[in-house]
Amino acid sequence: MIRPKSMARWVILSLTVLILGVGYVYAQQPAPQTQGQTAAPNPYSMGTEGPNQGPRGLTSYMPVAITETFAQLFARLTTAKPRVEQEHTAVLNERYDLSDRPAQGVTMDRGKPIQEGVRVKLPAGTTWERLAAMNPDQIRDQNLFPKGFYPLPHPNHPEGGFVFPHFLIDAIKQQDGRDLKRFDLDFDLPDHFLAGFPPAMYLTQRTDLGDGAMAGRNACRG
Repeated sequence: MIRPKSMARWVILSLTVLILGVGYVYAQQPAPQTQGQTAAPNPYSMGTEGPNQGPRGLTSYMPVAITETFAQLFARLTTAKPRVEQEHTAVLNERYDLSDRPAQGVTMDRGKPIQEGVRVKLPAGTTWERLAAMNPDQIRDQNLFPKGFYPLPHPNHPEGGFVFPHFLIDAIKQQDGRDLKRFDLDFDLPDHFLAGFPPAMYLTQRTDLGDGAMAGRNACRG
């Protein structure tokens, strides 16, 4: 004899399976179209040769179509390099004071001087005291928020990628032969604003790890 509780469980399970099956079948049906309208390509079936051309598998990534050879890419980016760097340098100079003004008697651990002073530039005719006396709405409405506090964009955002300072590039090339220098972009910040290289490493007493455990940190301070 089937108990009422067992019967109820079987009914609920059967209804659940039925609903899921109907939903799956419905999801496989193409969207209704009006007369003369063509179906949009399914982004999940984009093949390597275009919409619905060849297997690609389910993915949320947009297909990337490369239409130029490496020689064409190299020529385009190297030609654009002076313009790209000039435009980004203008952004840096508009936002910051990049002059070399080392602080007297203050250095990093390896002796490299630390820069002194506030380097964010203010809008023309504005002082820090004036900004301090204004509320956030006034600063926003008068467009007086210092641009140096905005997020700093990548020097060449469409291309992106890491850009390493020259001393790091030289050290890696000397040690293991890899050349990280980019043909389309050079590092943008002046050396006197960067931490000393190589960064200092320190031995410290760690009772949980044993004597002489290595703990590394950068030497940049300030």
